[in-house]
Amino acid sequence: MAAISIVLFLVIAASHSRVAAADCDTVPIEKWGGSAINRSTDLVRPVKIVVIQHTVTPECSTDAECEEAVRYIREMQTNNGFDDIAQSFVVGGNGKVYEGAGWKVGAHTLRWNEKSIGISFIGDYREKLPTEQAIKAVQDFLACSVSTKNLDEKYHLVGHLQLTATLSPGATLQSHIKTWPHWLSDVSGL
Repeated sequence: MAAISIVLFLVIAASHSRVAAADCDTVPIEKWGGSAINRSTDLVRPVKIVVIQHTVTPECSTDAECEEAVRYIREMQTNNGFDDIAQSFVVGGNGKVYEGAGWKVGAHTLRWNEKSIGISFIGDYREKLPTEQAIKAVQDFLACSVSTKNLDEKYHLVGHLQLTATLSPGATLQSHIKTWPHWLSDVSGL
């Protein structure tokens, strides 16, 4: 009986491990938002472009604050004519990645939504950086997304301001992401 219990435990643990790896430990939209995403078109995967943004909303540092911040962003965007939250993923100062549109076509960057994901840091990063936990969470999420084949192993990483007239992701964060792997300075060939 003990041997059966151990085998059963190992099977359950392995299946939970695969589920966590498959979603790269993102917080599902149903958990923080109370309902599924109102978007239906899947992105062609593996995705080849990652757009880094900031929300210019108050920062958050606890799970409760960050979930409230993402709910506010979703509500603000739907009240302003969007079908649902625009960003693919949103990152809190608590080091968690929240699913937005996820791997479906979002509305984060005009003319780029069908071929990229938009990752937004909660906060204003014109003059400072996000928390170390938030930065690490994004880097880990990107590496995991490559391993799950959602993101191309040769993807290009750009700041939002390289694709459209905006200050996002903020000058300080833009300078920082230039040091990350996959950074692309010249977007003219995209």
